[in-house]
Parts: sequence; structure tokens; C-alpha cells
Amino acid sequence: MIKILFICHGNICRSTMAQYVFQHLVDLNNLSDRFYIDSAATSTEEIGNGIHYGTRRKLDQVGIKYGDHRARQIKKSDYDKYDYLIGMDSANIRNIRRVMGDDPEEKIYKLLEFAGSSRDIADPWYTGNFDETYDDVLEGCEALLENIK
Repeated sequence: MIKILFICHGNICRSTMAQYVFQHLVDLNNLSDRFYIDSAATSTEEIGNGIHYGTRRKLDQVGIKYGDHRARQIKKSDYDKYDYLIGMDSANIRNIRRVMGDDPEEKIYKLLEFAGSSRDIADPWYTGNFDETYDDVLEGCEALLENIK
């Protein structure tokens, strides 16, 4: 089983969006039994809070199901538990590395790297643009799935 952890600052907008977009793609490709997918935060700011209403609204708009996810913070033990630790932006990557330390198994990536880009996925908490975030998350998730397949 391939275990993927999507990570952003608060775990209520981008990482949860990526979690459910990737799950949707996996389901469409009849690969659900091959993946375990979750998301987490680098900060403690939103711990226990549910998915941001803007993320829920965008996922509803595009017909992607989501669960009752509650924000949690990454922990060092996640490095051993997951095959991929995927951050949404450069600050996330710095914070992931701060928690995890070295990356000897090369598990830490920025999502859009899989699409051949070094761009960050903008945080809609600040931009308010969940459409742009969704487009970038979808691009990264599609490329990630292709890369793994």
C-alpha cells in the first residue's frame, strides 16, 4: 500500500483539498485498495478544526466527496509511516524538514514538482481564491498519480 500525507500550514484548506482530490482520482482509476491518503498541518493553529468552508464549497462544486477530516499536526513518526510527504509551498517544505530532520529516503516533495514546476500553491486562506488553488492542486495530484502509476 502506498501511503501519502499531504501537508500545508493549517490542514483546513490546501492539504485537505489535495487529500480528497487525490482520493477522487484514485477512486476513478479503481486504485483505492493501493493507497492510504491523509493530510496534516505544520502548525498548531487549526488543530481539531474541520475543512474550511471555501474548500468544502469548491469540492462540492466539482463533485468531489470529502469526509469529516479534523486538522492535525505532523509528527516525526509520520516520516516512517508514509511513503510521500507532500507540502503545498516552500514554507511548508522548510517546516516539514524542521520536524522530520534529514530526508534519507527522499520522501519530501512539493506537490507541483510532480507537474514539473517549482511553483507554490497559493494559500486560499489569504488569497480567497479557491478556484486557483483547486486548479493547482488538481494539476499536482494528476501528475503525482501518473508518476506513481
